[in-house]
Order: sequence, then structure tokens, then C-alpha cells
Amino acid sequence: MRFFLKSSVVLLLLLTQITFSQEIQTKLPDTISHWEKKNVVGLDISQIAFMNWNAGGNSSVSGLLKGNFIRKYNTDNVRWVNEMIFRYGVNKQDGVELRKTDDAFQLNSTFGYRYDTISNWYHSAKFNFNTQFTNGYSYPNTDKAISKPFAPAYIFLGIGAEYSNKEKKINVYISPLTQKTTLVLAQELADQGAFGVNKAIYDGNGNLISQGKKSRTELGFLVTSGYKKEVFKNIIVENRLNLYSDYINRFGNIDVDWQMQFDLVVNKYVRANIGAHLIYDDDIKAKEEIDNVQVTVGPKVQLKQMLGIGIIYNFI
Repeated sequence: MRFFLKSSVVLLLLLTQITFSQEIQTKLPDTISHWEKKNVVGLDISQIAFMNWNAGGNSSVSGLLKGNFIRKYNTDNVRWVNEMIFRYGVNKQDGVELRKTDDAFQLNSTFGYRYDTISNWYHSAKFNFNTQFTNGYSYPNTDKAISKPFAPAYIFLGIGAEYSNKEKKINVYISPLTQKTTLVLAQELADQGAFGVNKAIYDGNGNLISQGKKSRTELGFLVTSGYKKEVFKNIIVENRLNLYSDYINRFGNIDVDWQMQFDLVVNKYVRANIGAHLIYDDDIKAKEEIDNVQVTVGPKVQLKQMLGIGIIYNFI
């Protein structure tokens, strides 16, 4: 009897230990992922309507569809950040055709390696691609497109060093060796020499001798910086700045691409935003309507201001 009791106690203890071990094992993850994912889509809508309004005005409605998809891979020494951004906005006013207000598609990828975990500096390589979805016009002229999908498209590929500070939410990338490729795949725009490519050559009678080039390659110096942080409660500021200068063609003439946006968080799904986007590129010539004729003038500072409220949705 004593032997039976002792054996039962031992068996019970063994079963308890096995069960406890199984519970621990089921709670522990099979693998630890180094990937971080973020998916955000949003829709901003603004509308104004008039009825018997003595001061006058045109009713209008605007919409902006946007998305931001991020994939980050982090280990002690490796940092790989991939991002896809898209925006497309339209506006409709009484008596005016539907017009595009925003159009962008971007792919960004930065791979960095550091020798130790103390330093915030990484040896990095960066890839960036920008283009648009649909034709662009110098309104009210909608007969001639001034830009098209892949006309232009910009590709940046280079190596350098990146400073990444998670606590201060800042990233700065410096590259002394970056190749910039400008694509103008619409032949009619390439023949005009749009966006800096070599234009078509004609003889004295206007006969085509050679078509315009569809691409242009530059080698230069690139600096980018990014900052995103909650500066006050429910107020998030994001700043992106890109500076590029070509070594061969007028080094010191800087192309600027600067975006700043304030997000005012109402709740998990609703946000208001205020932003501005400034671009200066010496290769982009402005278009103007003079006496109902579209004329190409010199480069100008491009400035866009945005104000909207909309819904956003985050998912994995």
C-alpha cells in the first residue's frame, strides 16, 4: 500500500511538471520576428456649397485618397526600411471640369549596417523611385498634357552614411555618390526636352532629324532628412527634406524637395491635417497660358498647400 501511494504521488508530480512545461511552451513564440509592419490608408474630403448666397461663390467638393505602407527589418547591426506611398486627389467645382489636385507614387528603400550597437551611424545604400498615375495639365488647358505616367519618373540610387536616432525620431542620410535618372517615356514630351532630357533636333524645314532622349543620367551629392514626432498631445509633425546637386551640370545648383505636415488626431480613425510641399528643380520648366497659347517659361518654385480632414485605417 505504501509503495502504491508513493508511486501515485511521484506519477502525479511528473504529470503536473509535464503539463506545466507544456503550458510554458505554448505561451512562448516559435520565432522572434525582426520585421515591423505598418499599413495606413486614408480618405480626406472637403466640401462647400452655396444656395442664394449674396456674397457669391462656387460650390465644390474635393477628395484625396492616400496610403502609406512600411516594412522595417531591425537587428542589432542591420536596419532595412522599405516604404510605399501613394496619393491621388481630385476637385470638382460648378461649371468646371474635374481637375486633379494631387498625384504621386513613391517607393523608398534604405539598407544600413553598423559595426556596433553604440553608434547611431550606419553605412547605407538608398533607392528612391517617384512618378505619377495620370496625365497632368496646366489648367484650363486640357488639350496638351505637361506630364504623364513615367514622364517624368525619377530614380535615385546611391551609397553613403545614415544617422538614425530612435529616441529623437530623426534620420539624416548623406551620400557623396548618388546617381539620379530622369525618365520621360512619353515621346512627345521627350521631343520638347521636358524635365531636362535632350530635346528633338529638326532641320531648317522643320523635318525631324533625331528624336528627343527619353532619359537623363546625373551623378551628384544627396542629403535627405526625416523627422516625425508627437510635439504636443495629439499633434504629430512630420518633416521630409531632400537636397540634390549634380557634379557635372552646374554643381551647387540645388534641387529641393521639402514636405511638412501636421496631423491633428481627433481619435483612432479621424484626423485633420495641414501641410505644405515645396519643389524647386532647375530642369523643370513652368508652363503658362499667354493669349490662349501654352508657353514654356523658366524654372519656378512649386508650392502646394493642403488642409483637410478625413478618416484613416490602420491594419497589419
